[in-house]
Amino acid sequence: MTAGLELRDLVRDIPDFPKPGILFRDLTPLMRDPAGWQEVIRRLSGLCERLQPDLIVGIESRGFIVGTALATSVRLGFVPVRKPGKLPGPVTGVDYALEYGTDRLEIQSDAFDGGARVLVVDDLLATGGTAAACAQLVTAAGGSLCGFAFVAELAGLGGRARLPEPHPVESLIVYG
Repeated sequence: MTAGLELRDLVRDIPDFPKPGILFRDLTPLMRDPAGWQEVIRRLSGLCERLQPDLIVGIESRGFIVGTALATSVRLGFVPVRKPGKLPGPVTGVDYALEYGTDRLEIQSDAFDGGARVLVVDDLLATGGTAAACAQLVTAAGGSLCGFAFVAELAGLGGRARLPEPHPVESLIVYG
């Protein structure tokens, strides 16, 4: 890491957002800091060296920011996972439970021709529901999950426990 650069120092805490009692961890100051953002991508690139994915999958929407930057840096392709109705052509989808209700994620059905090794990337791991659903989606679409990468993790929400084992989970900043 660059001398004196602590990624956590570039994350802004916003109390009572989006509702009272929530402490929101705003990663946008980190993203707009060139040295900080380069450090994020450098560290995640090291994970790619260890796991050897064929493709990077990013979860809508901030996972697109992290995932495309990482994919470009390590010279891999990028595959978006989106909310329903946003992708052209045939799609594979998975429904998953939320705290109140359900949601759905979709991927283009031909994204993993040949059983590609896939690293799932997002900005934040919280409760883990979306990332776990993405893992199911990767498998349903014919990909081979090789791990997860997050810029930040809210460990107190237990999201890591919802992700399928034995796949590695890397979070650059962990909040208790």
